[in-house]
Amino acid sequence: MSGFIEGACRKQATLFPDRLDDYITEENPVRVIDAFIDNLELSNLGFKTAPADTGRPAYHPSTMLKLFVYGYLNRIQSSRRLEREAGRNVELMWLLGRLAPDFKTIADFRKDNGKSIKNTCRAFIDICRQLNMFTDAVVAIDGSKFKAVNSKENNYTPKKLQFHIDRVERHIDDYLQQLDDADKKAEKNVDDTPIKEKIAWLKKRLLELRALEVEVNNHPDKQLSTTDPDSRLLKTQGMTRAVCYNVQSAVDTKHHLIVAHEVTNKQDRGQLCSMGEQARVALGQDAVTVLADKGYYSGPDIKATQDAGMTPLVPKGDTSGSEKKGIFNRSRFKYDAERDVYICPANQLLPYRFTSLEHGMMQKRYWAHDPTCRACQLKPQCSNSKQSRRITRWEHQGQLDQMDDLITSMPDSMLIRKQTVEHPFGTIKSWMGSTHFLTKRIQNVSTEMSLHVLAYNLKRMMSILGPDKLIAAMRA
Repeated sequence: MSGFIEGACRKQATLFPDRLDDYITEENPVRVIDAFIDNLELSNLGFKTAPADTGRPAYHPSTMLKLFVYGYLNRIQSSRRLEREAGRNVELMWLLGRLAPDFKTIADFRKDNGKSIKNTCRAFIDICRQLNMFTDAVVAIDGSKFKAVNSKENNYTPKKLQFHIDRVERHIDDYLQQLDDADKKAEKNVDDTPIKEKIAWLKKRLLELRALEVEVNNHPDKQLSTTDPDSRLLKTQGMTRAVCYNVQSAVDTKHHLIVAHEVTNKQDRGQLCSMGEQARVALGQDAVTVLADKGYYSGPDIKATQDAGMTPLVPKGDTSGSEKKGIFNRSRFKYDAERDVYICPANQLLPYRFTSLEHGMMQKRYWAHDPTCRACQLKPQCSNSKQSRRITRWEHQGQLDQMDDLITSMPDSMLIRKQTVEHPFGTIKSWMGSTHFLTKRIQNVSTEMSLHVLAYNLKRMMSILGPDKLIAAMRA
């Protein structure tokens, strides 16, 4: 091996053994984890810090929390992999003081301390707020689908169950027909035992499917996941569907820190006010601007956000289909607030007629006089009906119109939203390895997501301030 760099002999003894601290540089992220958790009041976050009076001594919560934060920061989420790393990873030996919990202890800590782990995630956001990281008070909200521990084969809907039931019944009929044909031919030497066994198995399967059908029809969401009951079959991209969770997040537009998150099993619509309120509490400011995409557009939800003192900016998607029908889009009808009328493309007035309650919302109706509308040259482009064109307006539409005008005056707002909130999701999914969650049920999945968010925010702050400054700020 002459001419190459040579390593030390494995059997060489040393007079003074190396210290673990010598292997950990001052800029090592593991020192940030150590400083962050050592400066937390774990009992205030909900961790059990008092030792039990009897039994074998337990590991201190700070030891287990350090292990998990280090694991999620370094893409090691499995409890068994964490167990192996604790026994061979020098950084973990330094961080844990050479302690090496077994995988069951590691998994139980994550399962039993979900609320406390989420409080730890919030505590780091409090530190960021004290460092004046959220001065702009502008957040972008979005949801992303994360795969659950439940395959599509183990998710059932009424339509899917009916397909399986019909398929099993057809197979039973086919096998019964085979038995009838064998009887008619009077073939005495034919062994029909395999067919009878298949029929018995299919009948048993049919009873199972019938029982599942009752459960699905009684379920509020009309679907059932057998492996992870809280997961749902949701639309992911285009018409693609997957059994997953919809993770909501609110991200600060200045430093791209995740200030609030929540794991749900519903679509984005209806989540705007809830996520905006969580972001406002995290930022510690009353006037917060909330950016979201058109999937969050819901009149009552936007109004609730505005009434709470926030400024939502949500573009409206065109779902009317008027242009495909070859008639004028509703946007061609202009509203005159002073006279409370609509003005059609032919400059005719559509006065207010009456108000009705639809789906819990007060809707105002407008239309022109039928003779005037029928005599108009633009009638074929306005409506395919014999009656005049009807326009419906929500009683609080004025608040939505103000938001639309504000979006028009800020043309870059949706680009800022996209650049802000989609990147953290991509980073976390990359850390996960584009796989599913490791835990089941929404409570445990929320704990797992809190650890991902905490690791992301820690790494983001280390990039912004550097490990040295971040450690000094946390100890101050």
